[in-house]
Amino acid sequence: MAPDPGRLRLRTATRAVLGIGYAVALCGLAGHSLAAAVTGGLAALLALFTVTDATVRDQVVTTAALPAAGFPVLAVAAGLHGHPAARDAALLAVVGLGVYARRWGPRGHALGVFAFMTFFSAQFLRTTPEQLPGLYAAIALSLAAASAVRFGLWCLERDAPPAPAVPPLSGGRGLSRTTTRQAVQATTGAALALLAGQLLSDERWYWAVGATWWVFVNTTSRGETLVRSFRRVLGTLIGLGAGVVLVVPLHGAAVPTAVLVAVCVFGIFYSAPVSYTWMMLSVTVLAGSLYGVLGVLDTGLLVLRLAETGIGALGAVLAVLVVLPVTTHATTDGWIQRALRCVHACAEEAAARLAGSPAADPAPRVAELEALLGRVRLSLAPLVHPLSPLRARKARARRVLALLDACAREVRGLAAVAADPEASHDERLGAACRRVETSVEALTAHRSQGHRPVAHRPVAHRSAVHRSQGHRAAVAEGASPLTGPGPALAHLHGLERALADLAAPLHSSPRAPLAGV
Repeated sequence: MAPDPGRLRLRTATRAVLGIGYAVALCGLAGHSLAAAVTGGLAALLALFTVTDATVRDQVVTTAALPAAGFPVLAVAAGLHGHPAARDAALLAVVGLGVYARRWGPRGHALGVFAFMTFFSAQFLRTTPEQLPGLYAAIALSLAAASAVRFGLWCLERDAPPAPAVPPLSGGRGLSRTTTRQAVQATTGAALALLAGQLLSDERWYWAVGATWWVFVNTTSRGETLVRSFRRVLGTLIGLGAGVVLVVPLHGAAVPTAVLVAVCVFGIFYSAPVSYTWMMLSVTVLAGSLYGVLGVLDTGLLVLRLAETGIGALGAVLAVLVVLPVTTHATTDGWIQRALRCVHACAEEAAARLAGSPAADPAPRVAELEALLGRVRLSLAPLVHPLSPLRARKARARRVLALLDACAREVRGLAAVAADPEASHDERLGAACRRVETSVEALTAHRSQGHRPVAHRPVAHRSAVHRSQGHRAAVAEGASPLTGPGPALAHLHGLERALADLAAPLHSSPRAPLAGV
């Protein structure tokens, strides 16, 4: 039931089914083995799922670079089956380097994920060195097929504006840098999962390491990791129940299994942006379907899958709690400050556009603000989770989200007014924009210095008065209510009011109840 503006998730999921189906079909027509077709299908899925560069050109480059990261790792994994100690050390190195590579943005993230999943698939399929030439050919063919669908047949990204790049919070150098801390945490968590997973099963231990790896994807703080671990286990549990009902009765039959796999692929892409639990449900049913095709599926294997997932999630939790922990408060604070500065930049660009500057354009800033708010929501997810026992913090987090959403609404309205070529300007817009800048500086400066702010409540009252007076004055002076300064002033004053109201939840003690909630 989540909103899908422009039905983008629907189209992306449909395209994924077409691209992966095309890749697997070509592998079959080329005479590749079942293991090679599965490997090729996984490569196509990863190319469509993890390559998220801002431009189509960069996406093409990243997709072309995937074999450079995957082929050497696949060769190492295939050659180390008989050497458990060396295999385990190599896997942990891939985990650490894969997470560390995220500092280079979407491309580093995609290459890291592809490298890890290549090692993972080698364990899943028990790949041997003799199979490498066929697997390389299947991966190359599948990436070409997925690219033909994504960049040729149905390029959704070509007509869409470039997605704003939101780099991670760096936090400095060395171990103070977020990506470095995550690399250490992920490696530690993977080591714990590997040891515990092998005690549980000598053959399927890699599921525990895989669970740890994916828990760390797109998380920054320990709170985010805890929530993601819970959702992964929950999604796996539900997916196993669905697998017992849907997959086990098929006994690996080709046609119905292929249909079920297509549904699972669609579910992965359609649900991933909005629900990690539902995505994991689809992933679990997909994995069960592949085991069914390979002829090794039974109820005991599904139970083992759940146990290994729980071990992996626990390894991730222990790692983020003990090893170089990054608090939810620190991460949230950083993203909120970025969002507030972006709010000011949006207002500044809109005011300049209304003043007649042809170079000013608030639209990219608005898109950046939406992306930043997405990061804020992700960071605050542990606090607003239904199972969170911290009621005061939950109330504060919800208040902050509501006010930031109000800021975003006012900014979008202001950008829409500024985009009108007939929109006029007067000096009140500049004055209001300066007040917005002052409010943002007060919020971010006091948060960085750890001081209590000056009272902003009277500003909110004046903003409401100015909003109504400014709008009435603009209409009385003959300005159009749609293109004159009145609407722009109304949005700016609404923005002032929301920023003023943010002072209380942002600057009160983290453990104190939020007054007036």
